[in-house]
Amino acid sequence: MTARPAPLRLLALLPIAALGLAGCSAAAPDDEATDDGGIVLVASTNVYGDLAETIGGDRVEVTSLIDNPDQDPHEFEADARAQLALSQADVVVENGGGYDDFIDTMLSAADNGDATVINAVDLSGKDTGEGELNEHVWYDYPTVGKVVDAIADALSEADPDGADTYRANADELQDGLSALEDRVAALEPSGEGKTVTITEPVPLYLLEALGLEDVTPEEFSEAIEEDTDVPPAVLQETLDLYSADPKPIALVQNEQTGGPQTDQVIAAAEAAGVTVIGVTETLPAGTHYLDWQAGVVDELEAALQG
Repeated sequence: MTARPAPLRLLALLPIAALGLAGCSAAAPDDEATDDGGIVLVASTNVYGDLAETIGGDRVEVTSLIDNPDQDPHEFEADARAQLALSQADVVVENGGGYDDFIDTMLSAADNGDATVINAVDLSGKDTGEGELNEHVWYDYPTVGKVVDAIADALSEADPDGADTYRANADELQDGLSALEDRVAALEPSGEGKTVTITEPVPLYLLEALGLEDVTPEEFSEAIEEDTDVPPAVLQETLDLYSADPKPIALVQNEQTGGPQTDQVIAAAEAAGVTVIGVTETLPAGTHYLDWQAGVVDELEAALQG
């Protein structure tokens, strides 16, 4: 699945002096942390930022540029504060696959060629250049495991004295990811032969790992993802899925985006007694990656058993 034509908006690259302007979107890195020689890591979203914080602990200053759970991540406006953060970064973690291209643009503008850049899509091996790419790889646990290892390696190279800490924390994360993968594998037989619908392709990797078949018309999910109108015939085809026999076991919808057509589909699913499960592109407030994903799996398991 391709990314939106303009997935994350990039403001004109303002000079660093413009930092005094109000309305900046990204948190600036902690000046004290950057001045004392500590390791600075910048992540495009708080999904990767949370992984980095778990691995780095107190030894690493982490800045997540996109961290508002109430905002559509595609409406993020990269600004001078984001540019400053990237100019100071020792390690950068991006999703890739067209999702957060502003990272590479701003990193180049910041003239920070020394930063180690970790690209999750590149690590996933899913971008073969053939066909469409679903760039939402943080719902693919094997890929997240590769990102965890890459973060630990990059931090260890930048800070050899902390290598043992980084590896121990990464290993603990890997144990949690393995437990999630085991749960999903155990549930897969119960998903075989069952269908599901989506509003956007955000959770597809997880749904596929559960053995579920997405029957949503591709034109519908693409239109919602690209924030364009769904053709009436396609909308009706989608609505008709909830009166089919058998019906989908769930509608999995992106809670950070929406509109009248999405609301219409959600209402049809609820009226038909189909479970509606909300997912997000960024971490909800007050949660960590493993807990967040365990909650999503819990809801999908309940739908499978219902």
